[in-house]
Amino acid sequence: MEYQFETVGDVMKVSLEGRLVAFCSEEFKDAMFDRLRESKKIVFDLKGMVHIDSSGLGALVSILQWVNTNGGAIKLACLQPRPRIVFDITKVCRIFEIYDTVEAALEAFNQKP
Repeated sequence: MEYQFETVGDVMKVSLEGRLVAFCSEEFKDAMFDRLRESKKIVFDLKGMVHIDSSGLGALVSILQWVNTNGGAIKLACLQPRPRIVFDITKVCRIFEIYDTVEAALEAFNQKP
């Protein structure tokens, strides 16, 4: 699993590549918690994520819970078909805002509730 951080305006964009699985999910979660001081608006660009397991889902949910508790928001973008199956089966898709493109996810931060 590789991940890159980029700042887009006041949003932190996190691009994931590869497999978010038990082997790397704790390291990924720690890296995210280190970065959460920079921004509480986060877009995960998942176009390069080819697989996710329950540990990877747990890491994303933990990050979501922390961000929501601290007044922020997370949006997912470009969720690929194979990982989407895991999100759908586990119903995790119900707790995340999922967008087809990074641009749509970024724009959603600018819309008034």
